[in-house]
Amino acid sequence: MRGRMMGNEGVGLLAETARACGWRLATAQAEGRAPSMVAAVVRDGRVVWSGARGELPEGVAATDVQYRIGSITKTLTAVLVLRLRDEGLLDLGDRVGTHLDVPHGGDATVAQLLSHTGGLAAEAGGPWWERTPGTLRPELTDVFGERPQKHPAGRRFHYSNPGYAVLGALVERLRGRPWAEALRDEVLLPLGMVRTGYDPREPYARGWAVHPYADARQPEPTVDTGRMAPAGQLWSTAADVARFAAFLTAGDPNVLAADTLAEMRAPATAPEPASWDGSYGLGIQLLRHEGRLLVGHGGSMPGFVASLWTTPEDRLGVVVLANATSGPSTGGLATALLDEVLRREPTIPEVWRPDPAPDPELVALTGLWYWGTTAFELRLGAGRALTLAPAGFVSLRASGFRPEADGTWTGLAGYFAGETLRLVRNEAGAVTHLDLGTFVFTRAPYEPAESVPGGAHPEGWR
Repeated sequence: MRGRMMGNEGVGLLAETARACGWRLATAQAEGRAPSMVAAVVRDGRVVWSGARGELPEGVAATDVQYRIGSITKTLTAVLVLRLRDEGLLDLGDRVGTHLDVPHGGDATVAQLLSHTGGLAAEAGGPWWERTPGTLRPELTDVFGERPQKHPAGRRFHYSNPGYAVLGALVERLRGRPWAEALRDEVLLPLGMVRTGYDPREPYARGWAVHPYADARQPEPTVDTGRMAPAGQLWSTAADVARFAAFLTAGDPNVLAADTLAEMRAPATAPEPASWDGSYGLGIQLLRHEGRLLVGHGGSMPGFVASLWTTPEDRLGVVVLANATSGPSTGGLATALLDEVLRREPTIPEVWRPDPAPDPELVALTGLWYWGTTAFELRLGAGRALTLAPAGFVSLRASGFRPEADGTWTGLAGYFAGETLRLVRNEAGAVTHLDLGTFVFTRAPYEPAESVPGGAHPEGWR
């Protein structure tokens, strides 16, 4: 082991931006008193900057050194569960007890466990599960302590580690193989995360507890958490977590469909009253920061803290790993790195390209439509996608619409999320109006036609 200064092992940022990121990392490591800290910035699917500080093995890239990533494991477990849903093996609305014999949490739905609204206790039964071997909890029943159900299912957000132990058992039940094997074959290897796994493999950082009031430290235990593994067992590297960050921003159809990834990133719980900027999706933490929605997860285990934050709209992500139980603010450094990059090198928009084969009928239908007297603009995007939004002002009644095989469209956001948009035709086949969840849109305000519910006044406008 040796002391390592900050580096720039990736290439892609301007020199001034890289220096600013390096300064942020050095400051966070020093002020947080972390034995070591590694960070990486991912843009458009590749690492454009990385740096390291502190004690790290010699002769290897810092981004290939393993750290324990704690609850970032939960997001990977959630990906496995959503793959089961996409294959038709379960529904997110299914009661967990439908698929798994479990003493507690069986009345919660799969979605509620994914979003921490199942009402289960925050921690496992028995001694501190993160510092004691999983052999103390050999069966799924052993992960539950006294009063395992703290709240009615669906009532409120209550972070639950045992809930993810149940989800891991659900994966094992439906796959017929251990959770770790399914994760390796279905998620880790397809994403190229070959240095991520259940147990540490050299080179890896040792976990430390740093004394809060003295420059002293002691080793933390490294245990196999057994049944609790789907909640926080994994070891990984900055390079591998960066690959996962790229997946969270751009997706990979070999792992999850784009629509499913978007579903994971959508808020599934109400924010806590003390923190209206934070929420939780399906296995993913959400944070509103400087006007952007950040998507990712934090993690901690004895001796380690980790943060992964991405901003999909900017195609940007940041990973920070450190080997101290507490002290280093990996989340604070991650958001600071995002701010530095976006302030100094704003994201360049994707190249606009024309649709190679736009539908002529849909092109003719774009433009102004009226709901009563309110003007809406209908726009056509690639792949027959539509957007409908009030003209000239922001409203919750603006939405994108996904085309369906039956010729309709499904709303994706706001008031019209999940609602069906239809083109209504006359006997000659011409489109007379749009029907959106019974809302009628006509080409002119209160167009005198039978399509307007209640009809238009026979005298018209006067």
